[in-house]
Parts: sequence; structure tokens; C-alpha cells
Amino acid sequence: MNPGFDAMWADLEPVGRDPRGGYRRFAWTDTDAELRAWFDAEAARRGLDTTVDRAGNQWAWWGSPGPDAKGVVAGSHLDSVPHGGAFDGPLGVVSAFAAVDELRARNHTPSRPIGVVNFGDEEGARFGIACAGSRLLTGALPVDRALALTDADGVSLGAALAHQGRSAPAPDPEALERVGTFVELHVEQGRWLVDQGAAIGVATEIWPHGRWRVTLAGEANHAGTTPLADRRDPMLELAALVTEARAAAARHDVLATVGKVEVEPNGVNAIPSEVRAWLDCRGADPDAVAAVLADLDARFAPANESWTDATVFDPALAARLSTVLMNAPLLPTGAGHDAGILSAAGIPTAMLFVRNPTGVSHSPAEHAEPADCHAGVVALADVLAELTR
Repeated sequence: MNPGFDAMWADLEPVGRDPRGGYRRFAWTDTDAELRAWFDAEAARRGLDTTVDRAGNQWAWWGSPGPDAKGVVAGSHLDSVPHGGAFDGPLGVVSAFAAVDELRARNHTPSRPIGVVNFGDEEGARFGIACAGSRLLTGALPVDRALALTDADGVSLGAALAHQGRSAPAPDPEALERVGTFVELHVEQGRWLVDQGAAIGVATEIWPHGRWRVTLAGEANHAGTTPLADRRDPMLELAALVTEARAAAARHDVLATVGKVEVEPNGVNAIPSEVRAWLDCRGADPDAVAAVLADLDARFAPANESWTDATVFDPALAARLSTVLMNAPLLPTGAGHDAGILSAAGIPTAMLFVRNPTGVSHSPAEHAEPADCHAGVVALADVLAELTR
């Protein structure tokens, strides 16, 4: 067992609790600032050197990384989706600090610096772009586009950063140059490990995935006086979008979800003037995802907001880590991660998954048993030891 893990988990447990259930840990809010302060405190407790890159991501270093001594980094993110679970993201950050403790308890002397990272705004719950921190870091997200993003209250990313005392973001090739290998530990977002009877798995790939915005125009009018025949009600088109996206996904063997909707004027006695909906679509085959969007294009004209190509993690590295972990099973994932962004930027990258008995994620029901969490810490420490011999 790892008492350090348990103490950190207990400290994080109340931060960002949503009274309606789960967590609301949105990027560049006061809650986010509290999480960032927690990260700095845990790094200081271990004597790790902390830095913040130009994209706003936090790094804690055991050793001094540089061009001739690139580090092995573990970590994830601390933000959440609305009403999200406790494990998606924080499990990876807490486990990375706990793995440092484990290595020190073993008297391991790393041949390369070891880092812990907290990537900002991975979920994209506030500003709509997933993995914004790692995308900004690598240059995959243009700064001018990022600064123009707004949240549901109309607050721009630039204004949110300024409110938190942060400067405008920018790519940071120097920070990226310090990373020789990145390993992200994450709770599994599915039941594959449960079905395999395994506590820990190693990722092989991330499916391609994207987000699209659909704007449906109508005509505002009175709900109690406007005859049905005279109505231009965009909610009917929204219903059609949901059902047609589901049918197209089934035809092409991918996943499609309409999970976010904004209605104007959003009054119970008013016919809407406009509905904005967001479609998430992903699957193992990018051509099949494209086919779903082609099916929807003529009627709904979805506008792409983000797209991430398939990430195939280095097969040799994945096989090596599986061997280190006593032949841990290999599995793909349909969920996006910062690991995919760093891999696309050319950094050798791997992922470890910890069993989730419910198979549920992005929900308060998301879970991992304490014994499996502790097994994840040991597995991550074993991997870091292997990579820094």
C-alpha cells in the first residue's frame, strides 16, 4: 500500500465538488487555481523543481532536464467534465507523485530526470477544445484561435487567463525538448480490463475523434399563441440530428453523440430562435467517421471544431512495458488524451490503464478500487525504473 497516494487522494477529494453530483473542475477558474496550488505543494513536499510552460502546463522535476538529459515524464490532468468522476485525470497525477515516492523508497537512482506534469484544460469542458494545454504546448492549437474561444458565459480564454494572473499562451518548444518519454496513467474508460480479469493494461492506440458544431435556425415566437403550422421550431431539427446521427453511427460502426446543446432564448413558453448543438464522433476507422459526417452534411452542415487523427503508440515501447508489467494486456481506447497529442508531436509515448469495475467514465459512477490504484502506482514506478536504469 502507498500511504502517500491515500493522503493525496484525500486532499483532492473535496476540491471542486459539485453539489449536484461529481466534480466541476473547469480550466482557469478559482477551483483550477486551488488544484494548481495543490500540485505545487506536492512537488515542494518532495523537493521537486517546478516550472510552468508558456502554455500554462505545470511540471515538477526530480533532476535537471535538458537537451542532453531528456526526462521521463508521468502525469495527466486535474480538470473535469461537468459532473465528472474523481478518477479521470487526477489518478494519473496523484499516481505519478506516488511513483516518485515508491522509487525513492526503493533507493532507485534514475539515470535520467523524472518529471510529473499536470496538463491544463484537457477535457475542454469550459472552452470546447480538448487537450488545449498540450495542443498549445506543441503548436497544434493556434494561439489566436485559442484566445478567441469563449465559455458559456461569453468569457474568452484570454480574459480567463488574465483573471488568473496568467499571460497569453504560446507554444513552448524548449519545454517540449526536455521530454524524452511520456507515460500517462489513466483510469480505463470502459470494461475491457474487467472482462480480461486484469488490474493494469497498456494502450496500443487512440481512435481518431472529432467535434462538430451544428447551428439550427428557427423563429422566436409565443408558445401559447403560435399555431403548429406557422412555427419554425429548431428543436424539431435537433431531434432529427440526434436520431440521424445515431442511425449513421450504427450504419458505419462508429460512435456518435450529441452531448451539448444551447437554446435561444431558452424560455419554457418561447419557441426557440436558434439551437446550437455539438456532435462528438469517433471510431477505429477515420473513413467511417467521415462517412457519418457526410451523411449529416446536406441537412445539418456540421462545422468542425477539432479533429485528432488516430494515435498508434510505439509498438516496441508498448511491448516493452507490457513485458515489464508481467505481460500486462494490450488494449486500444476510444478516448482522447494528452498522450495522443505528445505522441503526434514526435515524443515516444505510452499509456497505462487502471481497471474500472463500473466501466463508466465522465460520470460520478466512475471508479477504481483502492487495491487497483495502488497496483497502478507500483506499475508506474516499475515502468519509470525501467526507463531510467
